[in-house]
Amino acid sequence: MTWLERIYLWNILKGMLITLSHLFKRKVTIQYPEEKRTFSKVFRGLQILNRDEEGRERCTACGLCAVACPAEAITMEAAERQPGEEDLYREEKYAAKYEINMLRCIFCGYCEEACPKDAIYLSQTFAPSNYARKGFIYKKEDLLIPHPVENPEGFAKARGERVTDGKKEKA
Repeated sequence: MTWLERIYLWNILKGMLITLSHLFKRKVTIQYPEEKRTFSKVFRGLQILNRDEEGRERCTACGLCAVACPAEAITMEAAERQPGEEDLYREEKYAAKYEINMLRCIFCGYCEEACPKDAIYLSQTFAPSNYARKGFIYKKEDLLIPHPVENPEGFAKARGERVTDGKKEKA
């Protein structure tokens, strides 16, 4: 060991030079509310319960998404469609209660793959933060996509650009 190595002066100077060089490099931090991070087209974010072109709910409460979920984050209760509700629900059976516990969800996409009616999909929106555990349990009203006839702008924004089978799908 030389005298310069023993007093650690050379190592301190090397560390200071590295720190100084980082001051002039491009920053990796983004200013969140003003700047939005761009995600990949295959990013799996918040779940959305889909509607058909007429605005009827697609979910038939078959329970395949809940069975496929490895984290057991999805709970649902089925109900029968009553006469006069044909414009609300697509099938005779529908999900009266549909909840996703986002604290348990691992965003794997198995619920989307298991659904035979294309009723649930993972959007390109990431999960917002919350202060209470109760705020992370999303109910059916929170998950439903806006009505395509009554609110076409909200429907298009919520749907975003989806990638299905290698093809880009635009709402």
